[in-house]
Amino acid sequence: AGYETIMINCNPETVSTDYDTSDRLYFEPLTEEDVIEILETEKQNGTLHGVIVQFGGQTPLNLAEAVLKAGVPILGTQPDAIDLAEDRDLFSKLLNKLELTQPKNGIAYSLEQARLVAERLGYPLVIRPSYVLGGRAMAIVHSANEFERYVQDTLTGLVPPEILQRYPNDKTGQINSVLSDNPLLFDGYLSGAIEIDVDALCDGKDVFVAGIMEHIEEAGIHSGDSACSLPPQNLSPEIMAELKRQTTELAFALKVGGLMNVQYALKDGVIYLLEVNPRASRTVPFVAKVIGQPIAKIASRIMAGESLASFNLVERKFKHIAVKEAVFPFNRFPGVDTVLGPEMKSTGEVIGLDTDFAMAFAKSQMGAGSKVPQSGVAFISVRDEDKQYIVDMARHLVEGGFTILATGGTQKYLVENGIPATKINKVLEGRPHIVDSMKNGGVQLVINTTDGMKSISDSRDIRRTALLSRIPYYTTIDGALAAVEGIVALQHGNLTVRPLQSYFAA
Repeated sequence: AGYETIMINCNPETVSTDYDTSDRLYFEPLTEEDVIEILETEKQNGTLHGVIVQFGGQTPLNLAEAVLKAGVPILGTQPDAIDLAEDRDLFSKLLNKLELTQPKNGIAYSLEQARLVAERLGYPLVIRPSYVLGGRAMAIVHSANEFERYVQDTLTGLVPPEILQRYPNDKTGQINSVLSDNPLLFDGYLSGAIEIDVDALCDGKDVFVAGIMEHIEEAGIHSGDSACSLPPQNLSPEIMAELKRQTTELAFALKVGGLMNVQYALKDGVIYLLEVNPRASRTVPFVAKVIGQPIAKIASRIMAGESLASFNLVERKFKHIAVKEAVFPFNRFPGVDTVLGPEMKSTGEVIGLDTDFAMAFAKSQMGAGSKVPQSGVAFISVRDEDKQYIVDMARHLVEGGFTILATGGTQKYLVENGIPATKINKVLEGRPHIVDSMKNGGVQLVINTTDGMKSISDSRDIRRTALLSRIPYYTTIDGALAAVEGIVALQHGNLTVRPLQSYFAA
């Protein structure tokens, strides 16, 4: 577009900081002091048209106000719209005005207030501090006891040293001091809901919904850790149209210039709005490849003053299906638990692409470094609410030549429903138990869902052994169902590889 472009990034590892992407590249800390010093330096080289803060997650958004105060324009969505999306009270008022539905929610500025909010909303609840990134310290709690454990185990770990010194023997005082400026946020947990990510472009006059992604794991798993499919596999045309309508309303209300990401949950036919990010999401490169449109480039040019209409974007109907799968670094961290939750743990992602969902999912697992077994022994142990989903899944495995091992309750349920399964001890029930069998090479697939802190703790050895023994494992029922579909597809189909460009050939 004729502009000289300058990149500032503190992380030389990332692809976005490739030295030939921009005219100049600064490897500097992303702090207010460093960034403004660079801006002052650049002003001496010519006219500084403005700064784009949409492509670096939360960190540059936090710097937007300081950049504006330094007399440098923000290109695209303005800081007041960013604040509106992030301020719980202001945003709730906006949603009420637009008549959009939120999960029940609350906010607490002290420990006593937090207990009252939790009792008023009722359990289960998603709890998160308002000042952390990547879902850090975010948790799903199912009871008052679990909430108190969250306070003791998690909140106290977030207290900075200067406050610890001020209240050396007073944990309540420490937490209240933190919460007075950075409140605790509460949301009703929508059990069994489908989570949906939407990426959209807006220039103030028009909106283009670039991608609607259906998460494979249910709501409650951090969006960065969930697998998702584009196009969605289980959303009706009516729900898709309503998602586009709500996204368009939000983009205009927030005066978005450039990219926006919205996270929804669908439960019992009702769309709940979970979160709006007036910036590019990590899903943008995925969406761009799947739909064949350079949406980050288009967003940049919109921010520089071009109109969305000038790009003549139209919604394409395509025959391929893409599955995004998260890549985890668990094998590098010996002590970490591999169970997924609201706190993000992934460090990358891959795409599985095919004309069939099951095969696309199987490819995504291979891309993420997981073996996809086509025979052997499958271990199944699931929480009570997931048992209704495992009969057909286990039947497909048995028909495909697998033998089923299961813990007591799961084995009894399978046998009662006509599926042959052999009982094996949990670790707490004594040897020989499931971990022994896994270490001896007797298990090729692990499906293990848990609920509540005790259950998660009891099954930790299973997840750790699966990781160390490189056995593919699934800790959500939706992930397990998709994995079994992928196994069946590989057993019956031919694995094909095609270049990305061929999917868009006329």
